[in-house]
Amino acid sequence: MEFRIDVPQPVLDDLRRRLEATILPEPTPGPEWSNGIPPRILAALVDRWSSGYDWRAFERRLVGYEQRIVDLAGCDVHVVRLPARRGTGLPIVLTHGWPYSFASMLDLADLLSEERDVVIPSLPGYSYSAVLPEPFSSPGVAHRWNALMTAELGYDRYLVYGEDVGAGVSDWLAGAHPESVAGIIAPHASFSARSRPGVELTEEEKEFLRSVARPEESGYAHQQGTRPDTLAAALIDSPSGLLAWIAEKVAAWSDGEGLEPFDVDDVLTNAALYWVTRSIGTSFRPYRESPDDDELHPLIEVPAAIVVQRHEAGYPRSLAEKSYTDIRSFERLERGGHFTAWEAPDAVARIVRELEVNIRN
Repeated sequence: MEFRIDVPQPVLDDLRRRLEATILPEPTPGPEWSNGIPPRILAALVDRWSSGYDWRAFERRLVGYEQRIVDLAGCDVHVVRLPARRGTGLPIVLTHGWPYSFASMLDLADLLSEERDVVIPSLPGYSYSAVLPEPFSSPGVAHRWNALMTAELGYDRYLVYGEDVGAGVSDWLAGAHPESVAGIIAPHASFSARSRPGVELTEEEKEFLRSVARPEESGYAHQQGTRPDTLAAALIDSPSGLLAWIAEKVAAWSDGEGLEPFDVDDVLTNAALYWVTRSIGTSFRPYRESPDDDELHPLIEVPAAIVVQRHEAGYPRSLAEKSYTDIRSFERLERGGHFTAWEAPDAVARIVRELEVNIRN
């Protein structure tokens, strides 16, 4: 079913009224960003959202993209597709994570669509996609994505790329559907070796895993995974609270100081998508519902390009080799953090093209 985003004006008017009535907290003493998003930065974001940001400009941008709602095994999924402008490269499916959206993948998609079809489905429960009829799991989404790419869109072979929650989906796609997946680009490479029976981790690998399990960065996941409805009740009623919750993680996980790597309006577009679709609560489903063995995808035997972004700068190649058996390239980016496609689309597009050349040769 063809789809177009056109938010009713009363929704935007209500949003502006709520933003204008924002009550900001008193800052807690300490280094900036050490206690969450600084109130002065939040105030500037709220002011921009209420008086300078243009949601309709984002809607106008989307007019140039094909959008549809596709029923995938009982789940209505929002899909953006960019047909290749020229060339016959392998199609690619891009999967976002939390706390972002399909919009954060558009700059990369524009670059890649020069020579290939690009497909960006919104994760179930995110933006305009419905929640899954069963508990959220990476294999459940991966099987739907493979049906989307093959049965629905008619591709015989395709590439996969995923970040955050989407990284698990991509790993399952590549591991469980090698007959369809021609290769994987992994900017959030798998940690699955730590949970595989009989696998011995080196001290370097153990130290890396400890380094990325910082307690000050895990509180959000604990709250979303244990009391999601309580949190959602606060965020779905307050656009400034929603913006604070999302923007703080965007800043914390980026490769830069605060929100410096991002265009402010792109940050607001991302928050606005959660607001107008009322999807912040359902976006917590992966944290609450994913099974304990969600990361235990099959060994990935298709060609892989491992991309080590700055947020996981110490990721050892040996750890990747325990999950990906055919690594064609292993590159540490000079810039770009957790939101790799958003922060460094040119570098990612280059790596995608290089992997395809490698596969074809």
